[in-house]
Amino acid sequence: MAELTERKEGTMKPAPGQGHLDAQVFDEVVTATSELIRLDTTNQGGGVGNERPAAEYVASGLADVGIEPRLLEKKAGRTNVVARIEGTDPGAGALLLHGHLDVVPAEAADWKVHPFSGEVRDGVVWGRGAIDMKNADAMALSLVRAWARAGVRPPRDIVLAFTADEEDSAEFGSDFLVREHPELFEGCTEGISESGAFTYHAGPGLRLYPVGAGERGTAWLKLTAHGRAGHGSKVNHANAVSRLAAAVHRIGEHEWPVRLTPTVRAALARLAELHGLRPLGPDAQDAEVDALLAQLGRAAALVEPTVRNSANPTMLEAGYKINVIPGTATARVDGRMLPGAEEEFHTTLDALTGPDVSWDFQHREVPLQAPVDSPLFAVMSEALEHFDPGAHAVPYCMSGGTDAKQFSRLGIVGYGFTPLKLPEGFDYQALFHGVDERVPVEALHFGIRVLDRALLGSAAAPSPSSPHGSTARDDRPSSSLRPGGAAADDNSTTRDATTPSGG
Repeated sequence: MAELTERKEGTMKPAPGQGHLDAQVFDEVVTATSELIRLDTTNQGGGVGNERPAAEYVASGLADVGIEPRLLEKKAGRTNVVARIEGTDPGAGALLLHGHLDVVPAEAADWKVHPFSGEVRDGVVWGRGAIDMKNADAMALSLVRAWARAGVRPPRDIVLAFTADEEDSAEFGSDFLVREHPELFEGCTEGISESGAFTYHAGPGLRLYPVGAGERGTAWLKLTAHGRAGHGSKVNHANAVSRLAAAVHRIGEHEWPVRLTPTVRAALARLAELHGLRPLGPDAQDAEVDALLAQLGRAAALVEPTVRNSANPTMLEAGYKINVIPGTATARVDGRMLPGAEEEFHTTLDALTGPDVSWDFQHREVPLQAPVDSPLFAVMSEALEHFDPGAHAVPYCMSGGTDAKQFSRLGIVGYGFTPLKLPEGFDYQALFHGVDERVPVEALHFGIRVLDRALLGSAAAPSPSSPHGSTARDDRPSSSLRPGGAAADDNSTTRDATTPSGG
């Protein structure tokens, strides 16, 4: 592990009641973010990647303060780190804090700074992963190190998971952990991870912090049109390309109906209240929802992608010569399904593709919902509003997906919570997989303080009788084992994943 050196500039003092947070933690979170970025963990897809250097960095940082990590791999180089910090209440449900170590590719020529430099310039850390999500990994690592130095224990067990392969299929990451090592997550009832709790400037003086409490399901589709091959000069009413093009056009132009999930309905209610608008009734029609969105200004972007299912054509493939009509043509469609709207998605795709085009799932993952009236949601919201007075935490359903989908198979309810206080004009969402990805130093300092308050104040839910907590799914594995002993490096094998994750 690269040394977690101290920095003299930009140090933030702990807030009252956080005396256990020394100056070192605020230096370390910046250094760790920078040094993790320098470790190129690009996920090329198709099984090509190497998270091992970042995993070793994290494991060394944990072991250095007496936290015992386990390094686990399904494939050499695709390394995951799991550790457990025991809480003060053995009867409380454990909390999973997870983040992925891989990043998407970056083309250096497009960037102002090299994407794997980890450069700290003008109070900002630059590089691939600064937002997605080595910043969050660094916050988790630096915070638990600070706890260990101060002898602080959380009220409930904290299970740390730093995963591989989230940016592709999760086959070598969270999917592998859930299938082959469920015992490491024994007692976990809730989990927190990426894509929530960032400052969203919704208008003059209106600062929002969307806390993730849901995700649309992933439905990546392959469409196949069959027809009659023939000469390009002859009339052909069974042209596979024409059939596919017609189906793709219908899908692209389809207007999906509004389907409000409890999370999105709660978000709209809160946003309407903050804007002084009339809330939606329980039987609001599509036009009423669209009218409310139109009145929410910038805030509408937080919910607009998640009031409906969606299906966007993204790829086309057909033919091999201009004067030959091919017998088949294929397309790819990125579909997303809301909780409770999966059947509607199926029947709609059947109708839109028609009798001459078949479709199937190239990749599928479940939609998720988490309660917005839970003690944990309240604690996270309070922590954000405590350190940014006048701001408002609001429920948020993510349009894409995270590793929370995999961990949901263990009955773990997932929330998106990577706290960052961002200046106005900082386009956080555009930096996911974008050029010139970066994070302000002060945002990392804010994140440490909020995460500390939330985790140490997290409601200690009773541990359920099931080893993995309550769940709406019935395909979860079970185990009564508990991790322990010295740090382990496991090279394991497992069966092929059938329900991988995706971003």
